[in-house]
Amino acid sequence: MNAEKRLPIVVLVSGSGSNLQAIIDDAQADLPVDIRAVISNKADAYGLERARKANIPTRVLEHTAFEDRSSYDQALIALIDEYQPALVILAGFMRILTPSFVSHYQGRLLNIHPSLLPKYRGLHTHQRVLESGDKQHGASVHLVTEELDGGPLILQVTVPIEPDDNEASLAARVLTQEHIIYPTVIRWFAEGRLSVTNGVIEMDGVALDGPKLMTFNQTTAL
Repeated sequence: MNAEKRLPIVVLVSGSGSNLQAIIDDAQADLPVDIRAVISNKADAYGLERARKANIPTRVLEHTAFEDRSSYDQALIALIDEYQPALVILAGFMRILTPSFVSHYQGRLLNIHPSLLPKYRGLHTHQRVLESGDKQHGASVHLVTEELDGGPLILQVTVPIEPDDNEASLAARVLTQEHIIYPTVIRWFAEGRLSVTNGVIEMDGVALDGPKLMTFNQTTAL
């Protein structure tokens, strides 16, 4: 595909980068994006190696080199903007972002969270859902706002909880679905089906009044 027709994105990672790998794999197939850079706050993040193997530029901006969160985020904004992305993708970027950072990328900053938001915001979602005795779990792709894991929802997938599930087995099953729904949402943006105006998400020209829903192992387009 002609590079000019690909949506330019930058991906932020802190760790393994399995969701990054899913995006890379789809981009090498037919996802119309140009991954202009992968940026990490940790030099040893394996996500950087995934990017290098795919010949994607990598940058490291370690937060430990900055006095406070605000100064780090301002430097991160400057680094990201060198690549002029249409979307900034958080793929396991383990940083709480400042309001100024979120505001700078309003409407074009995406995150994926391993729960059916608004349930189980924050960490340890798989453990918490098992302790609560829920019958289903899942993952959510959402716009990022100043509220932790609280931005407008775009797409969710439900994952059934099996009687013999433990935290590891449930986490693994949810992760396989994350690898489907995150590239799906990015594709919607790249194909012009999804847009954000003044915080309102529109899908195919119609305002979303809630997230699109996919069921476990559903792979067909919505």
